[in-house]
Amino acid sequence: MIRKIECVCVFTRDIAASATFYASLGLQQAWRIDRPGANGQVSLIGLKFPDATGCELVLSDNADVPLTEIELLCDDVRATYAELAGRDGISWIREPFATESGHVAVMEAPDGNVFVLVGA
Repeated sequence: MIRKIECVCVFTRDIAASATFYASLGLQQAWRIDRPGANGQVSLIGLKFPDATGCELVLSDNADVPLTEIELLCDDVRATYAELAGRDGISWIREPFATESGHVAVMEAPDGNVFVLVGA
């Protein structure tokens, strides 16, 4: 069902300054996505750590989501959603939807923590 932490996505008001800062710590930009947002362009930058076996750090300047997100990789987001949808205590913030790289769903776990499911 859940394979690993894919990334931790952090909000930043100045994505260029943040990218420069994390590069100074040894992270390298692996990818960038620019897309239209409700209040203009939104950017996401994926940063890899020197130990490439770990998860990524993703920077986001999406002011509509000014928080830290933990993204969990699953083989099939829609199947995982279907399996978890009936469980007590899980609240779905966003049901599965398509993205540039697959599907995403957002849930609040029974303990109140929010997780983003990502994958195919």
